[in-house]
Amino acid sequence: MSIIEKLNWRYATKKFNHTEKLSKEQLNTLKEAFNLTALSYGLQTLKMVVVEDKIKREKLVGMSYGQRQVADASHLLVLCIQTEIDEKDVDEHFETIKTIRNTPDAILSPFKAQLQSSINEMTVTKKVDWATRQAYIALGNLMTVCAVEGIDSCPMEGFVPKELDAALGLDKLGLTSVLLLPVGFRAEDDMFSGFKKVRKSISKTVIEL
Repeated sequence: MSIIEKLNWRYATKKFNHTEKLSKEQLNTLKEAFNLTALSYGLQTLKMVVVEDKIKREKLVGMSYGQRQVADASHLLVLCIQTEIDEKDVDEHFETIKTIRNTPDAILSPFKAQLQSSINEMTVTKKVDWATRQAYIALGNLMTVCAVEGIDSCPMEGFVPKELDAALGLDKLGLTSVLLLPVGFRAEDDMFSGFKKVRKSISKTVIEL
């Protein structure tokens, strides 16, 4: 299938086949795709928590307003942001650049100072908003990769972050969840899989200047 055919194939899966599992290779592809997501400044202040344990995921259903996808999918991907973003993240980022590219400090220092200044000027609320927007970029990237790889997914905002954070111990890791993405394979009797996509025509959504 072409990429457009694969994007037409994908939908927000409502019912997963709870017996079919992602292969190790498929799961690794999603991990790599998350890590390769294009993010602002290249600063990775996101984490993806992969939850496979069925017992843990059953406990999350109630925190997700009864949505069974959380438990029935092969795996649950939890996209999280750091509760604190500061100069240490900038330092780590530039140390990574030096290690991988062997770039001299003389070249990196001005950019590092500029980024540190930008981070320091942000309020806590602005940092949270900024990081959350980055999580949506990662979500879109993961959904596209899922479609290409023939993996079903269901993006979810409908859950109680504080309860889920406590249940998974994310709060103790300095993280807070912002999005869920159950991944796996659709059930044969998920009636939504046969529905035609409802979209406006391209002429109504794309403006050419």
